[in-house]
Amino acid sequence: MQTSYIPLAERMRPRTLDNVFGQEHLTGNNAPLRKAMESGKIPSMILWGPPGVGKTTLARMLTGEDRPFYTLSAVNSGVKDVRETIKKAESGRMFNPKPPVLFIDEIHRFSKSQQDSLLAAVENGTFVLIGATTENPSFEVITPLLSRAQVYVLKPLDEGALDKLVAYTIEKDSDLSRRQASIKEKAALYRFSGGDARKLLNILELLMNAVDDTPLIITNELVEKKLQENTATYDKAGEQHYDIISAFIKSVRGSDPDAAIYWLARMLDGGEKPEFIARRLIILAAEDIGLANPQALNIANATFDAVHKIGMPEARIVLAECSVYLAASAKSNSVYLAIDQALDYVRKNPPAPVPLHLRNAPTKLMKQLDYGKDYQYPHDFKGNFVQQQYLPENVKAIRFYKAGSNPTEQKIQEKIKNLSK
Repeated sequence: MQTSYIPLAERMRPRTLDNVFGQEHLTGNNAPLRKAMESGKIPSMILWGPPGVGKTTLARMLTGEDRPFYTLSAVNSGVKDVRETIKKAESGRMFNPKPPVLFIDEIHRFSKSQQDSLLAAVENGTFVLIGATTENPSFEVITPLLSRAQVYVLKPLDEGALDKLVAYTIEKDSDLSRRQASIKEKAALYRFSGGDARKLLNILELLMNAVDDTPLIITNELVEKKLQENTATYDKAGEQHYDIISAFIKSVRGSDPDAAIYWLARMLDGGEKPEFIARRLIILAAEDIGLANPQALNIANATFDAVHKIGMPEARIVLAECSVYLAASAKSNSVYLAIDQALDYVRKNPPAPVPLHLRNAPTKLMKQLDYGKDYQYPHDFKGNFVQQQYLPENVKAIRFYKAGSNPTEQKIQEKIKNLSK
């Protein structure tokens, strides 16, 4: 049993950048956050990443001990709270030359008016703003505020980072050390944590309290058994967010309207933002339905627009209609596969030159070099088509797009074949 009353996740909260695992692109040598911390010059920033990867920890660490640290939660703070915090920051500047830090958790939940109230204070240096968000700031943070802040992307913890975190925790935590804890099998532990350090530490703490054995040997079977018995214990804060949206997406992809409606209801009942769901439907329409039903993307986009205009509770109907439509639609991931294959090719191969007949020739010299000379304008030919090479020479044999086995794409494929003849 555990002897400390402080939760394991809090006991293991990093105190130095060297103990922040999985974010070396931001915290390693010469990385931006380390350089900012070492120089003491902290820019306003947005930390964007999934739960449990260190956003709050990094904000506190960057602030240090020599400047005030104010914090607001976008869930329960309004414009009045922002203004009061600005007044405190302004009065505190008389005693400390360094601007204080205002940390706003879940800044994506701030309304436009709340975000507007921050602008002047950020611009004149009343405080340094550090916002934390799990949502794409391009969608959720107003442009004027975004232009005044650096955006740093935090990654989900991969297996290597989780290995380091577990080894560090078992070594440093007195309770786990006393129990001679060890990880015999890690697949279930890592799967259920989903790259979330807080969730992983909560699971370790649950196992420590639920099992009396010493040594405490963690196996896949033990993790699965205890989590099934204690789901509410490790998921008090609604951290199944990503599991449920995953189930929803997979239900729509799998053409099961009933399952899609069920998981949609779970999300809405749990307080999920309808815009978050609507954005996922747009992605799904492009990724999983694609050219099998091009109208799906239009409907998903219209759904996002309608949800944004009307809000809850009526938005539930629009989301449900779109979810059922997408679930019942024909499916194809051909375009998704095509762009990923093309990106993979581009990243692994040297850049191929643009064929001369496709190049732009805005200057006299370029025209003399035959840029664009042999280009044939398709509209000058019957059917607005002429056979000519559009790919670089060393790429022309590769086919990135392969039509899916659905009527719409088969028609597209047949049309392309007929044109090429």
